[in-house]
Amino acid sequence: MAGPTVAGHPMHDPILLTGISGFIAKHIALRVLDRGLSVRGTLRTPARADEVRAALAPHLSDPAALDRLSFVTADLEQDEGWSAAADGVGAVIHTASPFPIAQPKDPGTLIRPALEGTARVLRAAHAAGVRRVVLTSSVVAILDDARHGLQTEDDWCDPDGPTATPYARSKTLAERKAWEMAAELGLDLTTINPALVLGPPLDGHFGSSLGLVQRLLSGRDPMVPAMGLPLVDVRDVAEMHLRALERPETAGRRYIASAGSMRMIDMARALRGAWPDRRIARHEAPNLLMRVIALADPQLRAILPKLGRVETVSNTRAVQDMGMGFIPPRHALLDSAEWLIAHGRVRD
Repeated sequence: MAGPTVAGHPMHDPILLTGISGFIAKHIALRVLDRGLSVRGTLRTPARADEVRAALAPHLSDPAALDRLSFVTADLEQDEGWSAAADGVGAVIHTASPFPIAQPKDPGTLIRPALEGTARVLRAAHAAGVRRVVLTSSVVAILDDARHGLQTEDDWCDPDGPTATPYARSKTLAERKAWEMAAELGLDLTTINPALVLGPPLDGHFGSSLGLVQRLLSGRDPMVPAMGLPLVDVRDVAEMHLRALERPETAGRRYIASAGSMRMIDMARALRGAWPDRRIARHEAPNLLMRVIALADPQLRAILPKLGRVETVSNTRAVQDMGMGFIPPRHALLDSAEWLIAHGRVRD
């Protein structure tokens, strides 16, 4: 179903956006509406529709754009609702997937909805005659602790590897499933693989994506792990989803969303420089100490294989194919912190 033309490329309208109440998805919805297109968002709980409207309304270029926003009820773990959700749409952006604060004891609580949900969405798209799908995967489906150096879209996490977390397994298996189904069903699939997503939320419902910044600002830890990881601003992640739809040539490809990597100690220093009165860690912790602390802290256990490393990924494909110019990691970090402090999400 061809719709308006944006940047010289045909767009699809309306767009089905799964998991619209999510941190990334709300930013995607904002961009879709600002481009003059319509959004049909899926929710597990219909009551959250007002929350999404309220989050988007203050940020829209044209308040009347909310008239182009509608909702359907659908759950990743249930068949009901997906056929109606996909009926009559021109493209699907599938963002819905569980994102944990700590890794669960039962990996199935993440893997099952991610895998089955992806299959349900793609089957519904195919049944409705929709070919174009953009999937929100993750950089964890690319990174593997057994590899060192710069990692690219040609790399894959080994979901059966000894250090693969349940979350990494869920995202890797779900993306693999998506590519298999796209080939089988003839779908034009693009995946966006974001690094750790920072940046300002549109409202107070943002899940666990900003947990690292909250933890650094809280002063809970006197020291930080000796490690670094790739970061990206949520606004750039949302923009990449739209640029993928605008550029048919991106079909069949994966795209890493990353602005670059930062060491944890450099994050702490940047935050302390901006808020010198806050009790923020000043030193890196010895790796042995981190291993001892992790025995009692589930949030730290998943990072043990990364101690002493700075994970790096390439954004060359996004820059070349999509013309992306990324918000610097430091800016994304500070914008996140500014929002969290201004909205009372970290203690003084």
